[in-house]
Amino acid sequence: MNIEDFEAYCFDLDGTIYLGDELLPGAKEILNTLRKKGKRILFITNSPTRTRAECQKKLEDFGIEVCREEILTGPYIAALYFAETFPDAVVYVVGEAAIHTEFEHMSIRMTDDPLKATHVMVGLDRSFTYAKLQRAMDAVRNGAKIIVTNPDPVCPVPGGLIPDTYAIARAIEVASGQSIYEVTGKPSVFYGNRILQTLHVEKEGCLIIGDRLETDILMGKFNEIQTCLVLTGIARPEDVDRKKIYPDFIVEDLHSLFADMAYA
Repeated sequence: MNIEDFEAYCFDLDGTIYLGDELLPGAKEILNTLRKKGKRILFITNSPTRTRAECQKKLEDFGIEVCREEILTGPYIAALYFAETFPDAVVYVVGEAAIHTEFEHMSIRMTDDPLKATHVMVGLDRSFTYAKLQRAMDAVRNGAKIIVTNPDPVCPVPGGLIPDTYAIARAIEVASGQSIYEVTGKPSVFYGNRILQTLHVEKEGCLIIGDRLETDILMGKFNEIQTCLVLTGIARPEDVDRKKIYPDFIVEDLHSLFADMAYA
């Protein structure tokens, strides 16, 4: 299948559509073109620090039209996971406001008492402290399972990288002596299934576009969905052979996604 022939296109956000507060080359043009051609669009981010509403506002601030139903985020997917898999869970959260907000929307019970927790939900927490590590460790040693929003060790920002969720999750894993039970975000099959359910398309009609081999591209492999690596974020061309994760397409940026298509 040619890259312009898919029914639906799923775009990662950080490193694909934008980087920090900078819209990346070709993003708005390609999205406008796809909409005018009647293609379905979904934004799929592992970001554990933004709700769907916050992502919607950020995109709209860039001048990109989007409805909330076209956005999947790390906290939203995690809340869906608990609602469907562990509806009676009591969760101790290591993370920022977005996780609490999405959990509250889906009536997922949370606790500040680690000894009452059945699960520890871990996302990026930029106010992570030794005390939080202690409480999370106590919860897991008391029997709670470690659930993680995303397996990213670092996150791209203008000028470099910052530590991401997995750095915190691994600290809890090491301190507690228990392995991570589940990663709900990309590249999980749970996330991949939610993409297809949201878009109402068969996997053959969907293309995942992102900048990370271990999440965006690997999720496509796990779910038999074709993928396109864009080189505006984390991954570099030499990483493909080194990590042996092979996308179906590779482009420099979104502006070169459809080289032969006239932009709307």
